[in-house]
Amino acid sequence: QVQLVESGGGVVQAGSSLRLSCAASGRIFKFNVMGWYRQVPGKERELVADIDNNGFTNYAEPVKGRFTISRDNPKNQVDLQMNNVRPEDTAIYYCAIYFGSRIVDRVPGDDAYWGQGTQVTVSA
Repeated sequence: QVQLVESGGGVVQAGSSLRLSCAASGRIFKFNVMGWYRQVPGKERELVADIDNNGFTNYAEPVKGRFTISRDNPKNQVDLQMNNVRPEDTAIYYCAIYFGSRIVDRVPGDDAYWGQGTQVTVSA
């Protein structure tokens, strides 16, 4: 089992910055992908950014150039630096980690582990 604990959400004004952190604990395999996803009511959860254990990153188009994902492997921690946030970034942000064959196509499966979510609200 793996546990994920997120922190750093809140209410901010458009154009400001916010940093989310997620710490993983438990049985964590060396080869993995950690990522941030977000969801708004009525829509499916979507990728924000992910990073594998080698540091290769992947970003959704709407956040490219504004958000930066990073990780600390010894601490099993992944952070999301959010700059120049926009009202459309308002969502619940979830941290995830997954292993095995899913890391090839970078898609979390049913066996992925998820955090409890942290609310990010951006006011205009």
